Amino acid sequence: MSPFEVPTPQVDLQTLPPLILTSEPDSFAQRTFAVRIPRIIQETIELNSFPNDIHGALEELRIEILNDTVRGLRQETPDKAFWDQVSLPYLGRTWLDIPWYWGEAFMYRRVLEATRYFLPGATYGFDPYAATKATEWKPDAAPRLANLVLKEAPAEPRARFERLLHASLWGNRTDLSYNVATQVGRAARYEDEHRNLLVNDTQRVWEYLTQKPGRRLGIITDNAGTELLMDLALTDFILGEGLAERVDLHLKPQPFFVSDAMPDDVEAGLVALKTGGDIAHASEERLRSHLDTQQLRLRTHWHYATSLFYFQLPDDLREELASVDLVILKGDVNYRRLVGDVHWPPTTPFEQATAYFPAPLVALRTMKAELIVGLDETEAERLWEDDPKWMVNGQRGLIQARLRT
Repeated sequence: MSPFEVPTPQVDLQTLPPLILTSEPDSFAQRTFAVRIPRIIQETIELNSFPNDIHGALEELRIEILNDTVRGLRQETPDKAFWDQVSLPYLGRTWLDIPWYWGEAFMYRRVLEATRYFLPGATYGFDPYAATKATEWKPDAAPRLANLVLKEAPAEPRARFERLLHASLWGNRTDLSYNVATQVGRAARYEDEHRNLLVNDTQRVWEYLTQKPGRRLGIITDNAGTELLMDLALTDFILGEGLAERVDLHLKPQPFFVSDAMPDDVEAGLVALKTGGDIAHASEERLRSHLDTQQLRLRTHWHYATSLFYFQLPDDLREELASVDLVILKGDVNYRRLVGDVHWPPTTPFEQATAYFPAPLVALRTMKAELIVGLDETEAERLWEDDPKWMVNGQRGLIQARLRT
C-alpha cells in the first residue's frame, strides 16, 4: 500500500463549482455541525465506558465544534503529516466556516485521536461506534430483514438482480450517523419504492453484466449493518449466477462516519446472518465459501478514511480500481466524494462529473445531501415544489451508471 500522500487531482479544480460549506445559512451542511455532529459525539460518550481522560477529550471536541476554532492533530501517528497538510487552510477557522466533507472527515479523525485509537493502551484499535453498530446485528434487525429480502426476491435472474440491487440501494437509508430509515421506513411493497428512484439505470447495468459473464467487480461499501448485509446478498447472487468471477469488497481501514463498514464488520455480519433464518444462513455459508476460494476478497486502503475525493486517488488504488470491469459505489458520502462535494447544477450530466474515474461505475445512493447531478431540467423544479426536503430526507434514491471509460 502506498504511503499517505495528497495526490495530484485528476481534474482541473478551477473548473469545478464552489465547494459546499458549513457556513451556508439553513443548509444541511450547517445543521450537520450545529446539531448532528455534537449529538453523535455525545452519544459516543454515553454508549462507552471510557476512562475520564478520553471522556474529557471527547467533550472538549464537542465544545470546540460548537464554540471554538479548528485545531490540528497532536498525537504523533503515521497519518499526522498528511492531516497537517490537508488541514492547514482551515486551522483557526470555526467549524461553521469550512468545506463540509473535509470538516466531517477531519472530525471523525479527531474522534479517533480523542479515544487514543492509534496509541498503545486499553483503547488501541477500539471502535468507538461498536455499540451503535451492535444494534444492527441483533437477529430481529438486519439479519431478519436480509432473510426476508432473500425470501421475497423472485427466482428469475433478471428480476432477482433488480430486487437485490434495489435492496442494496435502500439499505443505505440505515446510516447510523443519520438514520433516515427510522422516518422513511421500508415500503409495504417493493414496487412502491420505484416512485422514489430519481434515476434508475438498473436495466443498463444488467445488460452490461450479462453481455460478458465472468467480469471482475469492485464494491466500495458504505455502512455496516443492514446495508452491508444487502451488499453481501447482492454479491452472493452475482457470484452464484456467474455474472462476475470475482468481487472485491472495499472497506474502511478504521472507524469513520459512525457505521462505516470495516473488515471486522464483514465477519460480524456473516455471524449475524446465521441468526436471521434458514435462507440467510445458507447465504452466509456460500459467502464464506466465496471468501475461501478468493472469489470474494476484502480490500481496504488508507484513502477511504480521509478527506480526499475520488479524483485524488493514489496511484496504487487508482490502478486497482482500473483493473476491474465495474465499480459499484455505495452511499451518499461516496457519491459526494465521487463528484467533489460541490454545487453542481442538477442538470450536469453524470458522465461529465465522473469522467475522470478509472473504471465503469454505478452509484447507488439514497439522498442525504444537497447535491445531485444527472436530472433533467423539469425534474428538480417539480421536486422542490413537492417536497422542500427532497435532497436530504433519504426518501429518494439514485441508481446512476457510467458504463464507458
